[in-house]
Amino acid sequence: MKNYFLQKKRPTRACGHATRATSARSAISAACLLYIAGAMSPAVGQTSSSPQLPPVVIQGTYDNAVGTSNAASQGVVTAKLIESRPTLRPAEVLEFVPGVIVTQHSGDGKANQYFLRGFNLDHGTDFATYVDGMPVNMPTHAHGHGYSDLNWLIPELVNRIRYKKGPYFADEGDFSSAGAAHLGLFDTLPQGIASLTVGENSYARALLTQSVPWQDGNLLYAVETAHNNGPWIEPERFHRANGVLRYSTATDNSRTSITAMAYTAAWHSTDQIPQRAVDQGLVSRFGALDATDGGNTERYSLSFATERKLDAGSFKLNAYAIASKLNLVSNFTYNLDQPEPPANADQFVQAENRQVWGAGASRSFATPFGGFDSTTTVGTSLRMDRLDPVGLYQGLAGQRTATVQESQVRENLFSLYAENSTAWTPTFRTLLGARYDRMDVDVRSSIVGNSGQQTANLTSPKLSLILGPWNKTEYFVNIGSGFHSNDARGVTAHVAPKEGTPIDPAPALVRTQGSELGLRTEAIPGLQSSVALWQLNIGSELVFSGDAGDTQASGASRRSGIEFNNHYRATPWLLLDADIAFSRAEFNTPQGDVSNAGRYIPGSVETVVSVGAVVSDRGPWSGQFQLRYFGPRPLIEDNSQRSAATTLAYMRVGYQLNPRTKLALDVFNLFDSKASDIDYYYTSRLPGEPAEGVADRHFHPVEPRSVRLTLTAHF
Repeated sequence: MKNYFLQKKRPTRACGHATRATSARSAISAACLLYIAGAMSPAVGQTSSSPQLPPVVIQGTYDNAVGTSNAASQGVVTAKLIESRPTLRPAEVLEFVPGVIVTQHSGDGKANQYFLRGFNLDHGTDFATYVDGMPVNMPTHAHGHGYSDLNWLIPELVNRIRYKKGPYFADEGDFSSAGAAHLGLFDTLPQGIASLTVGENSYARALLTQSVPWQDGNLLYAVETAHNNGPWIEPERFHRANGVLRYSTATDNSRTSITAMAYTAAWHSTDQIPQRAVDQGLVSRFGALDATDGGNTERYSLSFATERKLDAGSFKLNAYAIASKLNLVSNFTYNLDQPEPPANADQFVQAENRQVWGAGASRSFATPFGGFDSTTTVGTSLRMDRLDPVGLYQGLAGQRTATVQESQVRENLFSLYAENSTAWTPTFRTLLGARYDRMDVDVRSSIVGNSGQQTANLTSPKLSLILGPWNKTEYFVNIGSGFHSNDARGVTAHVAPKEGTPIDPAPALVRTQGSELGLRTEAIPGLQSSVALWQLNIGSELVFSGDAGDTQASGASRRSGIEFNNHYRATPWLLLDADIAFSRAEFNTPQGDVSNAGRYIPGSVETVVSVGAVVSDRGPWSGQFQLRYFGPRPLIEDNSQRSAATTLAYMRVGYQLNPRTKLALDVFNLFDSKASDIDYYYTSRLPGEPAEGVADRHFHPVEPRSVRLTLTAHF
């Protein structure tokens, strides 16, 4: 129980924080609970007619107190905070992870763009995301390796977000070098939810969800549908439909759930456009140069998870099966590859049909020795991806016209890890771990020279030192090795698909090495603060290629930065947040051709600032304000072209009409900023331009100020 960050419906005496070992913290937490229980029961000697204090309802927003994590950059966000903040897109729930930026450069049905710790993560590479134990990142994806589409997520079902950063944790594997986020779902809901949202640009969303007792457990269902045209000259006509069915059981010593999900979506997209086209009046900021871009996707999944407390530890098991399809039509260069008519002949289609099977298990043991408290965890996982097919095609007016490359891919990733946590003194403990990963790929390509098989192995050691707490402050030293995988097609490729020229295969697994110094403190009453000074080295960088529309392996790189996070419970009804992150990213050796050589990594985020305020329980009123600053970034290797900064503000005002009905007004881009969601710099060709094209900044604008109104009824 972390008293500084618990919102209380009615004031009660504060319970103190522990400043000693975990056992002391538990004792104080128990004392707090006993005190609250006592406030709800007659005191000794009281008669039942004595005045009674009403029940105390406690609502937590963070679970990041001293003694709850193994790194300063690790933490947990609870549903109470998630439900208070408006989101323009479902994936924006990841912005609760300090330092993460979520944007979009295309239609809403496509995976978002992510930024963190000096990375342009593209659509998810180097940031691992899981929902209910299922991996979201898709390796060897048609559009980009590590593609993380979260448009099927229903935010109201997210119970908590556990996040980590850096390659210091033995249970985190592929895609997690920058960080990882685990989104847990509710097993049961306190009340059913029926909500209807309407907004500008033909936005509409309806949600119905409830959990009910069934058999010996609980059955939760959710149905969602949404439509949006967006501010675009060519209406987006984005429509999605979502369904979730979840059965769970729980006892004092176990929890089990089985979850089925289904999702389908289709859209027309306005992709990034060149600045010169806007300057010349060829298109408006919200216009499209190829109105036939767009896509459709499907996702179906079945997952199982169980946790059991045992006499000397615990056991966890999860398994999942996922089937997904994607057909994505894009055009980033217009007529650069095909300078003759017809117009927009550079359009390309990326498509895949995927099946994923996976499972993971872990067992924790109490392993005391020499009088020291010690716990050891061993775990294993297996993931199998089958793509039949995954392909890149030439397109025109939204239709395929030729095959560039089409492949059948079998990709397996097996992992084994062990981790030991030992408390050597009340103020010093260690976390020592190691991880083994084996990747096997089998590619059958329409380009004969690109078919083949490959196997790679990697072992990654981890070490963390946790000191304290002293004066409600603890200190962390984290070091570790990790990895990211590469697209299986690149691992076996010897011929460039578009140019037909010889190329060298990419390594299957790329080593990453990181370290972090940090502290977390609650020395000031009501304030949780953490500071992390970090660095990360990567053996091979993945960089976005505008003409290919995907990421390509490049040289080795290094990153470093500092993060400063603060959560302040100013009053029982006011929570303030301030997260600041500075990063620096560069190649180890200059990249690019002779005329454009440099050490800067295109798109690498340098500065992220997020500040917010949550107001609750002011009679029927509540509110939230969020300001997010996304700093300038280098767009090419020599840093001669840079993006501008983007500052956006969101606001929510809520009014409780009655105990079961609430009205909320959300305002996005409150100050109507004319900034960009994302910027690139590359060569494209418009009608009448030279055959070699024109190098220019290409951008996707932020959506203008918009308003959405939500009516929510609980039942």
